Amino acid sequence: METLKRWMRDWKYPTSLLCVYGFFSTVKPLEPFLIPFLTGPDKNLTIEQVTNQIFPVWTYSYLAVLVPVFLLTDWLRYKPVVVFQCLILFATTAMILWCNGVPEMQAVQFTYGVVTSCDVAYFTYIYSMVELKHYLKATSYCRTAQLLGYTVGSVLGQVLVSFELMSYNYILVFTLVLTGVALITSILLPMPKTSMFFHQRKRASGETDGEEQGHVGTVKPLEPEEGSMTEVDLQSNDQKGKVEVDGSKRQQETMEGYNDCNSNAKISKKGGCGDVLHRLWRDFLQCFSSRTLLIWSVWWALATCGYNQTVNYVQSLWEHVEPSSNFTVYNGGVEAFSNLFGAAAAYGIGFSSADWSRWGEMALGTLSALEGGALFTMVFSGNIWVCYCGYIIFKSLYMLLITIAMFQIAAGLNMERYALVFGANTFCALVLQTIITSVVVDSSGLGLDIVTQFTVYGGYFSVIAIVFFLRGLYTAICQKPEMETQRENPEETFKAEDDAQIITGTKF
Repeated sequence: METLKRWMRDWKYPTSLLCVYGFFSTVKPLEPFLIPFLTGPDKNLTIEQVTNQIFPVWTYSYLAVLVPVFLLTDWLRYKPVVVFQCLILFATTAMILWCNGVPEMQAVQFTYGVVTSCDVAYFTYIYSMVELKHYLKATSYCRTAQLLGYTVGSVLGQVLVSFELMSYNYILVFTLVLTGVALITSILLPMPKTSMFFHQRKRASGETDGEEQGHVGTVKPLEPEEGSMTEVDLQSNDQKGKVEVDGSKRQQETMEGYNDCNSNAKISKKGGCGDVLHRLWRDFLQCFSSRTLLIWSVWWALATCGYNQTVNYVQSLWEHVEPSSNFTVYNGGVEAFSNLFGAAAAYGIGFSSADWSRWGEMALGTLSALEGGALFTMVFSGNIWVCYCGYIIFKSLYMLLITIAMFQIAAGLNMERYALVFGANTFCALVLQTIITSVVVDSSGLGLDIVTQFTVYGGYFSVIAIVFFLRGLYTAICQKPEMETQRENPEETFKAEDDAQIITGTKF
């Protein structure tokens, strides 16, 4: 019994539970076959209704609730939002099973937008429960569990459909059972004591939230470097100091950075919503004052927007090229292979010795051109197997490129700003995606057919390729890299590689 209690106090306990939750919540055998299910005899919807009227709702819903959910997640300290996400996921699956018609399926897309917006709770919960030295392992385990869940779900769905072991309706019932296991696991998660903004430890007064600093869920204070100031020194020199001491132990920053540190100390006392928003805005301005970081973030937003659009509507293209009524679809196997190849590409780039600060932008342009070429090949080949191969290439290249971008962006940021910048980039990607969806896809806009849509996406990535290749050429020839890797703790730097495998935008 004492061994069990000791294990429950260790960082491995919440990490294990979160891994189990991540696995069972992402095993969705029907997801690769959603278009055949909705357009088949079960729901009797047309491909135009699904593509132009139903799927766009997910984008609008995701954008509308992303920021409120982000703030609510921090205020509620993560766990309640994780439980809520699983409840909504369960309800979404049940709605797909029992609802019919366009309005009902639009409601399904709205609830699934809420589910995906709650992913922020999953990705930030673990950092409030483990110490800094365990970040890399905890992140790796959680990401591996999620990727394994997506892969197992795709393979399982392919086996069930190909061998006709279950109908689509029974596959949904099976998914409800798996989601129920995830729900039970989420309820067992321990409640964090702190959060990023609303529930910080009281640094200014040297207090914690009633826990010893060595306990799970807190981080021991870092030893000050030579020439830096401790927090006690900062208090005694509130009007004189011009040095900020943060989690990554940077030695010297501007007066604005020091003021941020002071304002953070005040927020730990007040914790009000206005103070939090003010702090978010000041951190945002300080982070994006770097031109190099801004350029990499622009690519992130543009490419993620195009990636989400492609992943969301690729099943419609497959259905157009080879209707499921006269062909045994292999969507599940393709999704499984694309996830594995994407993860391998993202992992392998971590062993590269290339100077990404100098050649990274040119690599973004070159490989974005290959992504555009893969999309054009999918559109104009007219062969389902060429479409499958093009999709695997496209997804693998995106995973590789987003990893490079994350390395470069995370290099000069502490963990708190790291989350803020990544969240801001995702929000910008969603804004762009909403614009494209409303103009190109939505029936109230142009309502283009699926072939024309993917032609637009191919041209979109071609424009990205030209812009960033020219920018990378200019950087390689005329400029010295602005951003240098400043992290002394390699664990945080390599954590960016693990987070690069975030899978976004897949339709349930």
